[in-house]
Amino acid sequence: MSSSLKNLSDFSHIKVGNAEGLKFAIVVSQWNAQVTGALLNGAIAGLVNHGAQESDIDIIEVPGSYELIAGADIGFRNPGFDAVICLGCIIQGETRHFDFICDAVGHGVANVGIKYNKPAIFGVLTTDNLEQALDRAGGKHGNKGEEAAITAIQMALISKRY
Repeated sequence: MSSSLKNLSDFSHIKVGNAEGLKFAIVVSQWNAQVTGALLNGAIAGLVNHGAQESDIDIIEVPGSYELIAGADIGFRNPGFDAVICLGCIIQGETRHFDFICDAVGHGVANVGIKYNKPAIFGVLTTDNLEQALDRAGGKHGNKGEEAAITAIQMALISKRY
């Protein structure tokens, strides 16, 4: 959990593992592109910094966060991917739309992972405002995209082991 005292990108206390030979799809929302572009850069850097080759990373762009669900399903139709990372940003507005989208995307990404029995990683920011999103997309709280990449590596290695 991110707070004023926590940096999302501090992985000094865990063993991440080596991503060499693993293949990843990153499904990224085009909505809130300023934020999701930074998340994407963080995810790619996180994968590459832990041994993944850029040629083993495919990017699937979708219109918005709700479409991350279908994008993850499309990604897993390629049996070569070891994990799919979903990146998006949902910012609270004046209506309950925020609640419905957050709930649907969270459950949808989880269900895709279950359907394919492979790691589907939820790297979606759900914030009150743009400032909070930017703080978590390479700002003072680190980068949720990098965090999602680390999670994908760990889960892909676990999946391969078992």
